[in-house]
Amino acid sequence: MPQGQPSVVPDDGLTTRQRRNRPLVVVHTGVGKGKSTAAFGLALRAWNQGWPIGVFQFVKSAKWKVGEENALRVLGASGEGGSVDWHKMGEGWSWVQRDAQMDNEEKAREGWEQVKRDLAAETYRLYVLDEFAYPMHWGWVDTDEVVEVLRERPGTQHVVITGRNAPEKLVDLADLVTDMSKVKHPMDAGQKGQKGIEW
Repeated sequence: MPQGQPSVVPDDGLTTRQRRNRPLVVVHTGVGKGKSTAAFGLALRAWNQGWPIGVFQFVKSAKWKVGEENALRVLGASGEGGSVDWHKMGEGWSWVQRDAQMDNEEKAREGWEQVKRDLAAETYRLYVLDEFAYPMHWGWVDTDEVVEVLRERPGTQHVVITGRNAPEKLVDLADLVTDMSKVKHPMDAGQKGQKGIEW
């Protein structure tokens, strides 16, 4: 395929520019490492374009300090690119059962309500809904509602959703889906996560 040339040109009545600039729903799912990392890479590109960015971190601990958070906050405050707002909704790791599950469910629902308000107000140009596939997979947030809200969102708002087990309805709606598979991981050999790699 020649660089920059799509293999199919849809008969949708849009100009090349209109089609190129349409807002996307992006899903990073699968069991491999790198789903959130790839989403934050997109956030860096959005920051460079001067877009306002909203990061909504679901189910990961609010106490967890990921390197991307610090970097994007510093960039957002620099005045050189787009603004960055970072919202934390969860209290515990997405793959660990906690006694406070009901609290996590409530915070996930509250987070989704905030995302809906921001989408309606067109607050951001890029939304990173980190680990948001989990609340849908677990039934904490209604997937049908998420799909409908994303389908009907106004303006030119891009939305990136990460997490394992992305629901099929979300995958069907999405414009770009990447399934991260795992070939090898140091944890398989008993090595714990390390600074600069996992956080």
